[in-house]
Amino acid sequence: MVDTMWEELYKQHYQELLRKAMHICRNSAQAEDAVQDTFLRALQNVSVVEDLGPSQRRAWLFRALKNLLIDSFRRNTLEDQYTMGLPPEAAVEQEPGFEDIENELFLSKLPLEEQLVFRLRFLEGYTGEEISVMLNLPAGTVRSRLSRSRKKLQKMLK
Repeated sequence: MVDTMWEELYKQHYQELLRKAMHICRNSAQAEDAVQDTFLRALQNVSVVEDLGPSQRRAWLFRALKNLLIDSFRRNTLEDQYTMGLPPEAAVEQEPGFEDIENELFLSKLPLEEQLVFRLRFLEGYTGEEISVMLNLPAGTVRSRLSRSRKKLQKMLK
């Protein structure tokens, strides 16, 4: 019976979770990995998931997917920041230009929550609504953080 529950859970929600992950990260490999990790997380929390009703299981899976994608984004952002601080010979990717380094320095002076929202919006190209969903923030909070970060950056550039 337990095996059939997991099979049904996978059959019912895999495609829907994959579409949501693709909408958020726009990378099929990353989206598939996130969905697989979501089901692995569900298996790791078997006692919790089994006690939930069908709609609660679906909600649990979507929350786990969102959290995994946010964690992945944060990890990638931290890795990018770390890579920017390495000497040029240690960097594997293309060397950043002076303008890139200057932009990173300005962004690093913003509070982390403003940095994250600014990067998602202007460097990664996500909409305010997508950022709101990804970070589980009200749309107004996203807009105010973007506004504050733009004003602070404008002030720094003067």
